[in-house]
Amino acid sequence: MPFPSILGFGAIAIDDIVYVDQPLSAGKGKVLHSARSFGGNVATALAAVARLGGSAGFVGWLGSAADDAVLRDLVASGVETEFAPRHPDARPVRSHITVGSDGERFIAYDDDAMLGTASDFPDEVLSRATVLIIDSYAIRSLDVVARARDLGLAILGDIEWSCGPATERLIALCDHLILPLGFARTATGRRSPAEMLDALWSPSRSAVVLTDGGRGVYYRGREETGLWHLPPHRVVVVDSTGAGDCFHGAYAHALMRGADTAGRVAFAAAAAALSITGRGGREALPTDDQVTELLASTNAPSAVELKNAYVDTGT
Repeated sequence: MPFPSILGFGAIAIDDIVYVDQPLSAGKGKVLHSARSFGGNVATALAAVARLGGSAGFVGWLGSAADDAVLRDLVASGVETEFAPRHPDARPVRSHITVGSDGERFIAYDDDAMLGTASDFPDEVLSRATVLIIDSYAIRSLDVVARARDLGLAILGDIEWSCGPATERLIALCDHLILPLGFARTATGRRSPAEMLDALWSPSRSAVVLTDGGRGVYYRGREETGLWHLPPHRVVVVDSTGAGDCFHGAYAHALMRGADTAGRVAFAAAAAALSITGRGGREALPTDDQVTELLASTNAPSAVELKNAYVDTGT
């Protein structure tokens, strides 16, 4: 059996989603549609990799039942599960998501679940991969992340919340650090994207990327000089659920193909833009051809140096 090139462990979820006819700021609205879908930061990122044509493997805890719904979904999404540790008590995060008419959403979740991966996860599997995608729950498996880094894997961190020193250590292990701008502001205590990028940078980093939804992406890479802002693609937003997860998966896929920081960010941003044109986190995950087509369109945005960019962070 071939070993996946891109591995990941972390949140895997079952989402109950309700779509309403008003923006969330209205306080209430009429239900237009409801659905149940599979999600989770890392699981959706890996599904995005597979949809783009990459080789992805989920290596976090899975239930031991052969007919486990989460397991079946991963397999149907093209994600390898053979190397994932199993436990009868493993279950997904359960989320209830309300999506407003503007595509914004509120997520209420229950994460009292086995997350992370087995402490004795084998180096043999890790060493055959190139990229490891992790999220905030990887604080439960810090030693595995450290071993993966020592084995030469690129550690791609999707960190959204902090548990103190354990999260600080996790962030230090990530050489590709991709954070929501809101969390970066909290983590650094800085206000502007430029200050956050500088605060999060270290000689061991390959890239620091800050995603800011409809305001675009801010980044700094080892290959480039300066700080950069990539404005957003203009698409019809149906549901922003999973957009960041798709970004991480597409970034990992571009990294595997040897793209530089600017190329990785551009590819990931285009993939994430396409992903929000459908419902749920998985319905509109794009193919490689779709991303390439969007990047080649005449209105595709171009990155500008941050010092020359108009920066609106909504504050």
